[in-house]
Amino acid sequence: MKPILNPKAFGTKIRAERKARGRTQSWVAERVGCRRQTIADLEAGKNVELGILLGAVSALGKALAIVDAHVELEQLDEIFHDQD
Repeated sequence: MKPILNPKAFGTKIRAERKARGRTQSWVAERVGCRRQTIADLEAGKNVELGILLGAVSALGKALAIVDAHVELEQLDEIFHDQD
């Protein structure tokens, strides 16, 4: 499994997990206690509150883990370029 190294990739993964479970952004938002637009922002890689992020992950039956990630030199440009 490839580590997620930037917000956009994280948002893409959350969207894929949500869709794989047949859930809507509204469904996730209701469980987290936020607006649907906030979940859309999360999926777009925008900055959202940490509690929202963790709640969305949990609502989808997932969890986060901190793992060692060896970043290749080529990946550094991708990581920092996506933060612009």
